[in-house]
Amino acid sequence: MEISANQVKQLRERSGAGMMECKKALTENQGDIEAAIEWLRKQGLAKADKKAGRVAAEGRIALAGAGANAVMVEVNSETDFVAKDANFLAFCEMVAQQALAGGVTDVESLKAVKAASGGSVEEARQALVAKVGENVQLRRLVAVKGKGTLGTYVHGGRIGVLVELEGGSPEFAKGVAMHVAAMNPPYVSPDQVPAEVVAKEKEIALAQVKDSGKPVEILEKMISGKLRKTLSEMSLTGQPYVLDTSVTVEDALRKAGARVIAFHRLAVGEGIEKKEDDFAAEVMKQAGLA
Repeated sequence: MEISANQVKQLRERSGAGMMECKKALTENQGDIEAAIEWLRKQGLAKADKKAGRVAAEGRIALAGAGANAVMVEVNSETDFVAKDANFLAFCEMVAQQALAGGVTDVESLKAVKAASGGSVEEARQALVAKVGENVQLRRLVAVKGKGTLGTYVHGGRIGVLVELEGGSPEFAKGVAMHVAAMNPPYVSPDQVPAEVVAKEKEIALAQVKDSGKPVEILEKMISGKLRKTLSEMSLTGQPYVLDTSVTVEDALRKAGARVIAFHRLAVGEGIEKKEDDFAAEVMKQAGLA
C-alpha cells in the first residue's frame, strides 16, 4: 500500500526513529501507526541485543538531586561522539530524574522504572540503541538518602561526586565535592585506611630507609613519619584543600563546623578495559594487504 509522507512524519515524531526505518515499519504493518511503533520497538530490541557485547567505555555521569536526596548514574556509550549526542544527553538526564523520583538504589531496579516517554527505562535504552547505532549501557548508580548536608558536583559530564556532611553549608559541601573530583582520595581519613594497606605502606617505608645506617630508634621515627605522610596523602581529610591549599581539608572542615559522613565518586569508563584499535592495520586488512 502507499505510505504517505504525513504518516512517516507522525511515526517519526512519536518514535524518534529515522525516516527510512519509519517508512519500512509502516510498509510492514500496512500503514498502522500503533503496529509500526511496536514493530520498531521489537527491531530496537534486536539491535540492542546485537550490540550488547560491544565495549562501551565512553558516556556521561548524570546527576539529579532534591534536598538531602540525590542520585548519580553512569551511562555508557561506545564513542565520545554519541556521548555528546542530544538524544543520548536527554536519555541520561531522564534516567537520573526517574531514578530520583523512583527512589531506586541499583541499576537493575532502575531498568524497570517508568521512563518519561512511557514504557520502562530499559525499553527507552533499547530504543536509544536503535537510534544512535551504538551499545548504550546503564553501568552504575549511587543513591544518597540522607539527613545531612549534601554536596554535588559534575565535571565535564565525565566525573561526578556526591558528598554527605554533618554540618556545614551546601556551598562548602560542593567545595568538598569539587576537591574529591580533582584529587580522587581513596579514603575519608587515615584511620579508615585498611590494615593491609597500612602494612604494605609500612613495608615500603622500611625498604626506603633500611640501608641508611641510622640507629633503630631513628629509623622507627623516619618510618612513622613517612607512613603518616602517605596515609594523609591518600585520605580526603589529610590532603591540601584545592580551594585553599594553605589548609588541609580537615582544617577547612573544622572551620566550617562540618564532618564528612561519606563521599561517592564516579568517573566515566573507569575499570573498563578499552580495546585499542590499530587504525593502520585495520585499513591494510580492509585493503587486503595484511
